[in-house]
Amino acid sequence: MTRPIPPSGPVPTEVAGDLQRLRTALNNEIPAKTDANLLIGTWNLRALSDLTHKWRSTGGDSPKRDWHSLACIGAIIERFDVTAIQESRRNTTAMFALLAQLSPRYRVIASDVTEGDPGNGERLAFIYDTERVQPSGLVGEIVLPTSMTNSVEQFARTPYAAGFVRNGTDFILTTVHVLWGKAPAGRLAELTNFATWMRSWADRPQDWNRNLLVLGDFNLDRIDDPLFNAFASTGLWPPTELNHIPRTIFDNDKTHHFYDQIAWFSDPTKPDLPSMLDAIRYTRRGGGFDFLPHALRDLNKAQVSWRISDHYPLWVEFAV
Repeated sequence: MTRPIPPSGPVPTEVAGDLQRLRTALNNEIPAKTDANLLIGTWNLRALSDLTHKWRSTGGDSPKRDWHSLACIGAIIERFDVTAIQESRRNTTAMFALLAQLSPRYRVIASDVTEGDPGNGERLAFIYDTERVQPSGLVGEIVLPTSMTNSVEQFARTPYAAGFVRNGTDFILTTVHVLWGKAPAGRLAELTNFATWMRSWADRPQDWNRNLLVLGDFNLDRIDDPLFNAFASTGLWPPTELNHIPRTIFDNDKTHHFYDQIAWFSDPTKPDLPSMLDAIRYTRRGGGFDFLPHALRDLNKAQVSWRISDHYPLWVEFAV
């Protein structure tokens, strides 16, 4: 598909100002890319689909997402070597416009759309920096075997895995957007089956399973509830640095969620080695990024949510 081209003429002053503020804040909060590190992000980009082809959408425009919004999104994504994207839709206009903002060194690997109402017309994707990581050749969508489909037919939105290489070291990212459901109990079977499937993959000998990580929107409400316990029951370990990071722009002291996660498997038989990672080491640096103080500051949170997102990005750093 041809990448959309931003509007002609200079970047408007208000866009340039937002980008400068974002990049200053990102420099202060997120490690720089170095020869020895790997930066992985995940971001639910609300309804990433069509685009209004203006620098700034107005009241009558639909969708509200515009080139200004995409420039802000791009300034954040360019900080990571690979970013898992959830809520990309069938219409890929905004996705490819985002790539146009990022420059040709950034590429995308995406799943097809999961059909049916629960699929919500969504695909899953990875945007990656080709000067930092290369695809290893492994891609796949996770489908449950017959033995696991008693409690759930299949995943509402098929989890998507892609392998990459950084400094000669393979790693595999599997991203998911768990079904929301009418009640938390409606998500439990899907979460349990996903964690169980991933653990069986991690344990299979002589399989393509080095450095398995999971990331995405798991719709977890809080730590130590049944949903979180199902997620962690097979040994998936989300780093403690992410425990108190707000997940959505609407979170506050009374409503604090744990929807988005980045995790990998720990090995309780090796207390001195707290993860099943090989040749990559978590640096204990990870977090989110609050873009609200720096971009689209004249809009309220609801308006920003349809232009940038209602979720914050999460990130972690590894030494490679």
